[in-house]
Amino acid sequence: MPVRPAPLLAGLLATSGTLHFLRPEPFDSIVPATLPGSPRTWTSISGAAELALAAAVALPATRRAGGLLTAGLFAAVFPANVKMAYDWRHRPALLKAAAYGRLPVQVPLVMWALKVSRSAASRPH
Repeated sequence: MPVRPAPLLAGLLATSGTLHFLRPEPFDSIVPATLPGSPRTWTSISGAAELALAAAVALPATRRAGGLLTAGLFAAVFPANVKMAYDWRHRPALLKAAAYGRLPVQVPLVMWALKVSRSAASRPH
């Protein structure tokens, strides 16, 4: 069975978006303090954005735009990942490695979203 990048990306976004509402505390803890308002507000906004993007990527008619917007979201959350890595610098080695390991993962996530967008643009509707 061939790998289907768009449905997998939609599933990742839907899972992450849902977790923002079911277990918001870990997301709250990585919201940069420089953002106005409460961390929970940003957690809810980003969770809702991920759920909306999951739907956009899942639907062929909106996949091109959904992929582009998803790439933008993955780039936009990078500062939160940097904050997490900084905050976890004194944690046990495994947790610290996980936090630092998230940083380079953003690049393939952005590339994946752009690939989904390009593949949708190259197909007739």
